[in-house]
Amino acid sequence: MHTFWIIIQLFVSFSLWFPLILFCIAALSKATKKKGADLDFSSDFGVIVTAYQQVDFIEDVVNSILKNRYPHYLIYVVADACDVSTLNFSSDRVVVLRPENNLSSNAKSHFFAINHFKREHNVITIIDSDNLIDEDYLEKMDLVFRKGFKAVQGVRKARNLETVYARLDEAGDIYYRFVDRKLLFDAGSSASLAGSGMGFLTETFVSCLAGFDKTGAGFDKFLQYELLNRNYRIAFDEDVVVYDGKTSKSDQLVKQRARWINTWFKYWVLGITLFVKSILGLNWNQFAFSVMLLRPPLFLLFSSAGIIMALDLIFTPSLLWIWASAFLIFFFMFFIALQYFKADKRIYKSLMQTPKFVFCQIKALFRAGAANKLSVATRHELPSYNKK
Repeated sequence: MHTFWIIIQLFVSFSLWFPLILFCIAALSKATKKKGADLDFSSDFGVIVTAYQQVDFIEDVVNSILKNRYPHYLIYVVADACDVSTLNFSSDRVVVLRPENNLSSNAKSHFFAINHFKREHNVITIIDSDNLIDEDYLEKMDLVFRKGFKAVQGVRKARNLETVYARLDEAGDIYYRFVDRKLLFDAGSSASLAGSGMGFLTETFVSCLAGFDKTGAGFDKFLQYELLNRNYRIAFDEDVVVYDGKTSKSDQLVKQRARWINTWFKYWVLGITLFVKSILGLNWNQFAFSVMLLRPPLFLLFSSAGIIMALDLIFTPSLLWIWASAFLIFFFMFFIALQYFKADKRIYKSLMQTPKFVFCQIKALFRAGAANKLSVATRHELPSYNKK
């Protein structure tokens, strides 16, 4: 029984240890990595911007895309359940699409855009309506496809850090960006998808999502599973930069996290499927990625750890070393991530208010079952500006 209890604790805590393993493998891989030759490939981008019930920031994101120096692209704005009377663009690169019937689904919006392409774009990139992109976003993404990748995830930096919730949201995003994208990719696996700031060969995107018919959030979870199931690697490129709107209020945070928690419970079985396949096929790309898929949201992981530590304190205090080590590793990797991505000083100052953030996620857990009824997308309140 004692041995079984040790195994349970090592299993639960493994998600806190795994980033250090990736960190070491990535460091060794970087030392031996060889630069591959570019393919004879040129991207023609279909830039898909999705909006749901809110067009307040469409002008900003479109203008940021139009500043791109890369010549081969068209922009498709899918305004689902939106009033498009205020959307008037002089550029012939912009196509505004207003579905007759509400789609209420990111994946449906993407396919609606693809079905209305003005020409056959060989690459698509997906941008949210609250995003801004760098002037060399498309150029840098094209370089990734020239390396032979079929999918790429860029960096999503915070567009707004005015509130504590936005800063803590960005802190968590930086940790996941470092572990789930940079370290996974550098260690020879694949970067996880983030919902926007990502690009795909059009034929790959269409084939992977052809069987996806679910509504609500989570298309990116299904898509990344399908990519890994085909043993494709999802690239991560730090030069492909999107500026993303962070949740600035507690009610926004609760609704957003309720959808995310709902999505994790809905798709965690895909992690098990991929894990079994990786073991049978001895496939590192799939194995490392499946471990990431199976990791619960951090607040659930910490809650489980707290219960186990309380039991240890009463019955097996000698096993507390497992959790002392695991938490030391987590905080080490967390601050390495903040340092690597040069986190704003305001983020460090906001860490003391993390309990507020955790409380919102606990509230979100109890709303997860009705998450998609609460809202389909996060409604943002952001400063309106164009990145220069």
